[in-house]
Amino acid sequence: MRHGSIPGARGRVRPLSLLHDPVLHAPCGDVTDFGPELAALVEDLFATMYAAQGVGLAANQIGVPLRVFVYDCPDDEDVRHLGHIVNPRLVEADGVVIRGPEGCLSLPGLEAGTERYDHAVVEGFTVTGEPVTVHGTGFFARCLQHECDHLEGTVYADHLTGWRHRRLMRQISRSSWHR
Repeated sequence: MRHGSIPGARGRVRPLSLLHDPVLHAPCGDVTDFGPELAALVEDLFATMYAAQGVGLAANQIGVPLRVFVYDCPDDEDVRHLGHIVNPRLVEADGVVIRGPEGCLSLPGLEAGTERYDHAVVEGFTVTGEPVTVHGTGFFARCLQHECDHLEGTVYADHLTGWRHRRLMRQISRSSWHR
């Protein structure tokens, strides 16, 4: 991406993978080619995330099983965090565990109280291969953990137990997008 460009402006909106899609339930592979195809994928991820009005999007959510995600997410102080991470690794998730509402573009229209740490650190690379470390607190920490989970083949519903899990499963079975 050129310096100063609007993320996603040159990208195309791609269809979202929904909960039943197998690509969401398998670990993604590492990116090995930091060329123009990766830059185009990141642009498409931003375009798709913005079109769906999300705050984060992982590559497998558009059917690409690679370890890449984008974000445009506020923290609890309403500070905007905008970027992407290639081959991310969640290296820290600590602090207070908070149960808060969590949704997902692959489970459209639904959310459930999900427990996440209020601090997270993710290490990875930029689209050009430069190392990057991203620190998140509050809602942004939730976003980082959520997107890293996607790349491991996990959705937030997998973290739920008991009545929260049963309620979400009922809502999924009644949703217009569920097969």
